[in-house]
Amino acid sequence: MERTLAIIKPDGVAKALAGEIILRIEKAGLKITGLKMVQLNKKSAEGFYAVHIKRPFFESLTGFMSEGPVIAMVLEADNAISKWRTLMGATNYKDAEEGTIRRDFATDIERNVVHGSDAEDTADFEINYFFNAFELCA
Repeated sequence: MERTLAIIKPDGVAKALAGEIILRIEKAGLKITGLKMVQLNKKSAEGFYAVHIKRPFFESLTGFMSEGPVIAMVLEADNAISKWRTLMGATNYKDAEEGTIRRDFATDIERNVVHGSDAEDTADFEINYFFNAFELCA
């Protein structure tokens, strides 16, 4: 079984999309093994997205991610990373396939409702950023 981190971003939480997104996750065969709502401050958002520190969007992204609560989840399944990324759709919602979360709910490339790990090593870092071992269920 593979694990990945999923986040419903502040825009998704503000639009009350959590229930719909969780329903899609479960219908896709992804098991939620950890779930919490947290409010990132600017410093914690910067730590999470440190890999992008030299990118031009770093300031706006970390500002956005700290403007409201997020819902962090650990998803588990065979090929969980790939399954979740397919369900999310392309980062730019205009390029996302019909029926994906981003195509259906995003408003721009940054405010694209959800986040997902892009590889196993990224997933390990991201899961451990939000969850400790006692917060995850088998």
